[in-house]
Amino acid sequence: MKAEPPKSTDAAVLALTVVKGRLAVCQLDTGVEIPGWATVESFFSVTRTEDELSIVCPEERVPEVVTHEKGWHPLKLAGPFELSMVGILSSVAAPLARTGASIFAVSTFDTDYVLLEEGQLNIAVDTLRERGHEVQG
Repeated sequence: MKAEPPKSTDAAVLALTVVKGRLAVCQLDTGVEIPGWATVESFFSVTRTEDELSIVCPEERVPEVVTHEKGWHPLKLAGPFELSMVGILSSVAAPLARTGASIFAVSTFDTDYVLLEEGQLNIAVDTLRERGHEVQG
């Protein structure tokens, strides 16, 4: 019996929303506790590996002594997306890469977020609209 190919979004039009606010991407030592300042707002992401602890949260919450980069704007890809779907992030990341835009991706079970540096947000939105995606905000 032949397996079904994965579901693809190659030709799909995605709906994206520019989320208000600016985020910071932070790097902490792997052994530290997850700090309270990182988890008090409605949007945050925490990833711990054996090498580091990375946190994405509103930039105004980040203490200056923490290694971080501020000025990231999130684009929310309207989901939910099945985990078996192929090409969701690449349908956004590939055209943005061609413009020279840096991205930082954050995913949840249902949704993907693409974070863009402040100076690249407008050209990224224009590029995605030119590719046929619907961008609100």
